[in-house]
Amino acid sequence: MQHEKTKELAMTALMTALIFTATYIIKMPNPATGGYTHMGDCMIFLGVMVLGRKQGAMAGGLGGALSDLLSGAAVWVLPTFVIKYAMGWIMGLLLENSRYKNSLMAAGAGGVFQIAAYTLVKIPLTGVVPAIASVPRICMQTIIGLILFTVLSAMLSRTKLLSCLAENRV
Repeated sequence: MQHEKTKELAMTALMTALIFTATYIIKMPNPATGGYTHMGDCMIFLGVMVLGRKQGAMAGGLGGALSDLLSGAAVWVLPTFVIKYAMGWIMGLLLENSRYKNSLMAAGAGGVFQIAAYTLVKIPLTGVVPAIASVPRICMQTIIGLILFTVLSAMLSRTKLLSCLAENRV
């Protein structure tokens, strides 16, 4: 039992670090909202595939929030944690549903939630005009994340790594 908890913690920490890295290193600032466009979404989607709903969502929320904190966007730490966590939770919940096994569609549903949630949070923080003006950027970030997730998961599936990790999930 202790070994399984340690393994779960280590895998979640590793995925959190990968999500943080993809979010923090590859980013384009958005002066209108104080946020930034990044490439971390693909790693969140991959994290949910590898770790499952609970741990994947946690890694997504923590990795994204940590990136905001260290990027000087402290006002976004809590909203990012909640939104990225919920995005991963939605994807994981859809993947767990026995009738719904398409990972791209599940990730897309989480991505649509993200777009709506960030837009709603931006309204009180930045105003209606900047919030609406940032919708194309968050849409492109989500679409690019979905494309990269599709390519990366296809490549990892050929190596049987994803199925091996999913089978050994704690």
